[in-house]
Amino acid sequence: MRLITNRFVGYKFLNSLFLGMSVGAVMTLYAPLEPLVYSVGGIALALGMIVIARLYERILAIAWFFVISLLVEVVMLVVILYFLLFSYGEATALLVYIGYQFTFVFGGYLVRIETLLLQKESILKQLDTAKQLGYLAGMGVSYLFYRLLLHYGISQNQTQVYWLHTLLLGIEIVILIALVRSFERV
Repeated sequence: MRLITNRFVGYKFLNSLFLGMSVGAVMTLYAPLEPLVYSVGGIALALGMIVIARLYERILAIAWFFVISLLVEVVMLVVILYFLLFSYGEATALLVYIGYQFTFVFGGYLVRIETLLLQKESILKQLDTAKQLGYLAGMGVSYLFYRLLLHYGISQNQTQVYWLHTLLLGIEIVILIALVRSFERV
């Protein structure tokens, strides 16, 4: 398997665009949760990251990188679909939180292997720049999207976050396609 660098940089831009768009929504999404959930979630996250780090000798390979990246993106797609299909409440908030925490477990691994695979400073600079530009663009898009919703009289936070997730669904599908196109079987 081979990583197609320019496509991967595009994928990471889209991935960060998604993050930038969704970051403001989590406060509304998580509102029904009790504070102790965050403590338990943080403990689970740390333990999960330790387990992943202990597996580095097995999973620091491009094939695993593809599989784990795909898994993370599919989990995000499922979380978005669940949120859009089921009523807003404690169960939905908990599932969304668990989904996000699950993807965060792999965050350190994904950054490590990106660095190992891409190695060249010029490519890493391009990648990190694309990530930050994507994040900034996502924050800007979400701001404009919320302003647009307000213009049309949609002012309830939960409704705004719901409509944002309809947009995020489309972006997540594009992200999945971009991810798959970033890898080539050799």
